[in-house]
Amino acid sequence: MFTIFRKEIADHFNSTRFLILFCLVVCVALLTTYTVSMNLRSEISGGAKIEYLFLMLFTTSGQFFSLTQFIAFFGPLIGIIMGFDAINRERSAGTLSKLLSQPVYRDAIINAKFLAGIVTIAIMFVSLVLLLSGLGMVAIGVVPSGQEAARLAVYMLISIAYVGFWLGMAILFSIILRSIGTAALASVALWIFVSFFVGFGSGLIADVIAPADQNNPELLLKNARIATAIGRVSPVNLYSDATSTIMDPYRKTTKSFVLVGPMEKISMSRFNSALSLWQSILVVAPYLTTLVALTAVCFAVSYLVFMRQEVRSI
Repeated sequence: MFTIFRKEIADHFNSTRFLILFCLVVCVALLTTYTVSMNLRSEISGGAKIEYLFLMLFTTSGQFFSLTQFIAFFGPLIGIIMGFDAINRERSAGTLSKLLSQPVYRDAIINAKFLAGIVTIAIMFVSLVLLLSGLGMVAIGVVPSGQEAARLAVYMLISIAYVGFWLGMAILFSIILRSIGTAALASVALWIFVSFFVGFGSGLIADVIAPADQNNPELLLKNARIATAIGRVSPVNLYSDATSTIMDPYRKTTKSFVLVGPMEKISMSRFNSALSLWQSILVVAPYLTTLVALTAVCFAVSYLVFMRQEVRSI
């Protein structure tokens, strides 16, 4: 397995499409971080005191979006591009049957391909965060605290699990579908569905089940709960809610709609203090568990299908 793993790692880093994708992600991230750092620098020069300033490099929207929003939306493409032809490319080239004719266990192939993809994704995210952190320190002259560095580390782990889910899904399509183009199309179609249609559909379904009434707080709350529950079907929403809570110490809930009265607002303002990292993790623990479980399930299904699939020599 380790031999196949090293070969897959070399293929990823020597792949032209991977290098193009990585350069594109780095360019967009650098542009966004530079724009945000210049805005933060002007605010600091104006005398503004901002706590957890370093984390704002990753969460503040630049010209169009923040880095966390960019990864949430375009991160799946990284996993899809790395996995949509993992198996069917070997099958169409005739190398899969030749490989299995050697004294190689079949599970070593699927394990090595998934592990190589995860390691490549981890290297990409770690290098990207370190590069942007260095740019931020030079631009705004602020060194991250231990709390901020720990939150960035947790953010990287969540991002790796998130993109790993899409990698497992793409590998599953590459096993089920023999055509490389069909596997790529199916993966992209699933990404578009969970990114766009789930978000639009959750609001429409909530309006049908419990129409919102501005004069009825109970209906408003019920409508928001239904839309949120349906939206959590999408891994994109799970990732966005988890990372926004981890990267914002002052965010105490993942809910975007909180209905409180004037006296409750006064009471909540007295406790407007930052959460510790462990408290933020507890808030998003269900989301983190779901993301890891989805990634494990995708790989498990890919593993079972590949182990039971017939491989014929060409």
